[in-house]
Amino acid sequence: MEDYRIEHDSMGEVRVPSQAYYGAQTQRAVENFPISGQPLPPAFIHALGLVKYACAVANRDLGKLDGDVKQPLDPNQIEGLFKACREVAEGTFDGEFPIDIYQTGSGTSSNMNANEVISNRAIELAGEDRFAADKSIHPNDHVNMGQSTNDIFPTSIHVAVATQIQSRLIPALTRFESVLREKATQWDQVIKIGRTHLADGTPLRLGQEISGFAEQLKASSLRALQAIQAVRELPAGGTAVGTGINTHPEFGQRVATILAKETGIQLAEAENHFEANAQRDGLVECHGLLRTIASTLFNVANNIRWLGSGPRCGYHELRLPDRQPGSSIMPGKVNPVMCESMMQVAARVMGNDQGITIAGAAGGQFQLNIMMPMMAATTLESIALLAQATEAFVDFCALDMEANVGVCEEAVEKSLSMVTSLNPYIGYEKASALAKEAMKTGKTIRQLCVEKKVLPEDQLDEILNPMRMTEPHA
Repeated sequence: MEDYRIEHDSMGEVRVPSQAYYGAQTQRAVENFPISGQPLPPAFIHALGLVKYACAVANRDLGKLDGDVKQPLDPNQIEGLFKACREVAEGTFDGEFPIDIYQTGSGTSSNMNANEVISNRAIELAGEDRFAADKSIHPNDHVNMGQSTNDIFPTSIHVAVATQIQSRLIPALTRFESVLREKATQWDQVIKIGRTHLADGTPLRLGQEISGFAEQLKASSLRALQAIQAVRELPAGGTAVGTGINTHPEFGQRVATILAKETGIQLAEAENHFEANAQRDGLVECHGLLRTIASTLFNVANNIRWLGSGPRCGYHELRLPDRQPGSSIMPGKVNPVMCESMMQVAARVMGNDQGITIAGAAGGQFQLNIMMPMMAATTLESIALLAQATEAFVDFCALDMEANVGVCEEAVEKSLSMVTSLNPYIGYEKASALAKEAMKTGKTIRQLCVEKKVLPEDQLDEILNPMRMTEPHA
């Protein structure tokens, strides 16, 4: 048996792998774009399959598939079409989508890839020969009915991005916040020294410090929700240039309604199809929010890395779990590897944002953005990296990190910033002189105050009580 078959498209004959479900246009794209060796992410392919399903259902309900068209489908063929779309959405045919990310800028190659796979699989499900020259369920006339790559590809991007943020990123961020809040409660009475400019500050409780990190994660989850809102409008229904040529006036609204029901996300038809087809500003906004989340995760991981530094010559106020040997030459050395992994991921996402910004600004000319495959892959990569890095950080660092109570409390008494609480009683100038003398002599603020009888000792004990300094008081 030959390892290829001959397929035809509008440009002529093409050799296609003999058992492939895709056809001529997919094969041409495979040959034209040997660029990165990376196909579009599965999450996008699954969203594209779901969008094709919604389009097929809308066309059926509008009487288009079995109505006054060149080649009406019978009920068995329509059911085959529905099931084939579903199978693509479920990942059954991921291996049938080999086209490189860096392809035609509209994504036409990948749209036709989906049309061909769904067409051939639907024919097979209807009990017919998928290798027949004349397709009973045609990739363009039926699978792509009422559609253009120009509205369906960006619709699929929005669906993929929104569902991945909802199903993967938000749960990861929410769990991280929950773990940090548990640690904040657990460590609420652990007193430590604060730091500003990496210099000693006034005391605070370790739980208070960690609660600030938890609040950052809460804000990140809210930003992720805003990122979904940025892509909730769907271009489907605009077809080639936004006019809706060759589709039913109700098509876009029906597709959006079906997709909203399938995903549980408040997706809606675009208010203006000319903007929706031509520009990807919503995706730029969405990724900008992902960049902000990356900045937060970098910051939290880096602060935890600093707090865990040591074990003898750093801060070491947190004990981070040992995950692996840290050096090929220094025995016993252990590094904050989960923090470093998170920080690298965040840096990658920040870099990705620059590419998305350029693609959004420069890629949209007149009625089409021609950088959509890259934008799709890059945004989905950012979501996946943020979600996976957060999950790993929680599992292998945050859950098992411990407070080093002795180290935390030891530093408080030595801090020169203890003098701050004396300001209301002796004034800034005298307090500053005490701090300078303490630094010069190596004595603590408390020792100097007792020696100099700055204040009665009972009053001094109250004023220099570190726990008192961690809250406002009259």
